Amino acid sequence: MGSQTLRPGARLSSQVCQTQVIVVRGGGGAPELGCGGAPLVGQSGAATEPALPADAALLGGSPLGKRFVVPGAPSVVELLVTRAGEGTLTADGVAMVEKEAAKLPSSD
Repeated sequence: MGSQTLRPGARLSSQVCQTQVIVVRGGGGAPELGCGGAPLVGQSGAATEPALPADAALLGGSPLGKRFVVPGAPSVVELLVTRAGEGTLTADGVAMVEKEAAKLPSSD
């Protein structure tokens, strides 16, 4: 997925665990996205079993419903986890971080 354009709505799957994501924000020059030490791949529609071994250092988990961004560059790419798994989401080999929830103003 390296230097390709990531379209919002694109569905990607891990090759090492059950993690599946949807691209919420993407664009040209996107980083190489991975999960558990292997590149994310486009979904074929059917759930598949993991095909590659996971990197033990990248098994922090991807919780369902959480959004992940690239550290230090949150506007580059944003992923939404649609199926939880054991793998850690990465961008160019660096672990992605969970996006902070927006603070709502108080309604005094």
